[in-house]
Amino acid sequence: MNSGRAIATRALGLNMLERGTEQAKGTGLSWLGGLIGRRTDRDRAATLPLYQAVVERAREPHWYLAGAVPDTVDGRFDMVAAVLALVLLRLEQQPEGAEPSARLTEWFVEDMDGQLREFGIGDIVVGKHIGKMMSMLGGRLGAYRDGLAGGDFDGAVLRNVYRGAAPSPDALAHVSTALRDLHARLRGVELATLIEGVLP
Repeated sequence: MNSGRAIATRALGLNMLERGTEQAKGTGLSWLGGLIGRRTDRDRAATLPLYQAVVERAREPHWYLAGAVPDTVDGRFDMVAAVLALVLLRLEQQPEGAEPSARLTEWFVEDMDGQLREFGIGDIVVGKHIGKMMSMLGGRLGAYRDGLAGGDFDGAVLRNVYRGAAPSPDALAHVSTALRDLHARLRGVELATLIEGVLP
């Protein structure tokens, strides 16, 4: 891991924040076919502030400093996936959250698509990579849901944030506690407020 406060200001590498809303809305994902439905730009843009807030929360330096999350592409992806999973769990608590949840996932897919293309991955294989990332997000969603419902949440964090490479007990406790606290605070946020991009 790189040391110092540089972690706090380094870009996470997610395109929706760095290219801007208008360019992000123009990204095409025709290869996804029926996986993602067509929606108006206005409808989809409504959840962009929430996606941006998720990424900003995942950028916070304490994850990488006190939490010892690897400051790598994989480490930053894992933190985005962790925060996003908790937000999706909050959205699924209400029937009205289904549509915002789908749109939020769309932003994630488009962002990952753009990131892969910046890495030089072409159309032929980018779909497979996106499919793998979606599978990873789905796996994390299930693992965190089960862990928060009384299962082994620390174990879920160890597998999915650190990919099984155990950090110090203090680092694991920091990340696990911070994610639990975020989950608890999200439960008290009104749906409309959350969609506006206000994370507690």
